Amino acid sequence: MYIFVGLGNPGTRYEGTRHNMGFDVIDRVIEDNRIPFSGRKFHSFLGSGRIGAEKIIVAKPLTYMNLSGTAVREIVDFYKIDPANELVVISDDIDLEPGHVRIRKKGSAGGQNGLKHIIQCLGTQEFIRIRVGTGAKPADWDLADWVLSRFPKDERKVVDEAIVRAAKACETIVTDGVDRAMNLYNG
Repeated sequence: MYIFVGLGNPGTRYEGTRHNMGFDVIDRVIEDNRIPFSGRKFHSFLGSGRIGAEKIIVAKPLTYMNLSGTAVREIVDFYKIDPANELVVISDDIDLEPGHVRIRKKGSAGGQNGLKHIIQCLGTQEFIRIRVGTGAKPADWDLADWVLSRFPKDERKVVDEAIVRAAKACETIVTDGVDRAMNLYNG
């Protein structure tokens, strides 16, 4: 079984913002794989279904970005999974250009507060992560304002393409493994 957790902030106010890349990718995985919504549990919206023969759970934490670890810890404990091999966290990354996708088997939070809280709550950095680039903050912007801003029209197309690639990477992780996904989608 795999658990895919997309990071973001709940509510229409945050839809389409740079910080909600994880939610956007999860929405695409749900759409592409016809994953039914199964309710609210573990401080998250949850869905459960299959990719190929493998059972998957998809989650969008309702805790807001900076407290995502609370929901992830509850999900990991309930399903008794090994985070290093069965947990995939999808987030935004301001250090990647818009449209870029980076998959890693483990690593630091890299300044991403949602990942930081997950690492703190799980007590490990060893879980798969998919980061979707949102672009660096301009010098005259506050970081919070930047990550909560929406993409300009000229960037939206490449970001939408990255969301599709990140969703396909989720499928590839399930069917062919994380190494194959890294080879196909990093960059």
